Amino acid sequence: MKILLTGGSGDLGQVLTPRLLSTGHTPVILDIRPPAHRPPGATFIQGSILDRDRLPEYLAGCGAIVHIAGWHGIHESNGEKNAHEFFDLNVRGTFEVFEAATSVGIDRIVHISTTSVHRPTTLYARSKILAEQIVTDYGARQDMNAIILRPRGFIPYWNRSVYTRYRDWAQWFWRGAVHIDDVASAVMQSLDMLGKQQIDRPPVLTLDGAYEYTDNDLAHWDVDGPGSTFRKYYAQHYDLAVSFGLDPTVRPTKLDISEAVRWLGYKPSYGMANLLAELATYGDQGPPHDAAAGCRPA
Repeated sequence: MKILLTGGSGDLGQVLTPRLLSTGHTPVILDIRPPAHRPPGATFIQGSILDRDRLPEYLAGCGAIVHIAGWHGIHESNGEKNAHEFFDLNVRGTFEVFEAATSVGIDRIVHISTTSVHRPTTLYARSKILAEQIVTDYGARQDMNAIILRPRGFIPYWNRSVYTRYRDWAQWFWRGAVHIDDVASAVMQSLDMLGKQQIDRPPVLTLDGAYEYTDNDLAHWDVDGPGSTFRKYYAQHYDLAVSFGLDPTVRPTKLDISEAVRWLGYKPSYGMANLLAELATYGDQGPPHDAAAGCRPA
């Protein structure tokens, strides 16, 4: 099946492309810029989700859509995009995708949202809240079979335009994030589910990373002294963490992923133990990234 990836030249689209190919699908990358890597079998269309007249043409022959395209929080914090631009791409762009899909008979869409909707003080969050409302409306009124995924931040360590060193990415992940590989797995699970059943109302599924810490650990954090909970699981990496500017006393925020587990069988594979092992092995260079495979090394 041909599956359209809006904004498919970005990080998530590049991780999804080889996964879709490996499962017999044909990824169709729709983006205003070409992908850095386009494996044989993938198709690229240079265009925008705001191309109203041409969007049905872009969607022709596709059986499903993964709607990724959008301006993100970093475009706001860097002052690169204003309120009008956020509304145009994130809100109107979502409407254009769903309306065009309806017009050509596509009824399966995975919509990528964000947990930032819980902090509606930014242009990014407000635009994603409105986009989710559009998705919900099409599910209720147009019988669109859709799933809304709300991942935490998932910028990968190999995006050197954001993180020049692995430690910079590690310090960001330390505060709470989800690995892009886990987000891609949830997308694949969502596509599989949409192919098997009709969903009356799009579920909203939060995606977080894996944790060795239990709920009891988090509730009684460092009860035996600063850094004691971290040492309980990662004592051998304590000095390493400190040497790379990571604070073992910081208590992570663990999100409720029970709905993603219930709907998809979602099981994140990447957590603190993986990060520390990679840091110990590769240092500031980080693990080698196989762009063709679209994932971190096994």
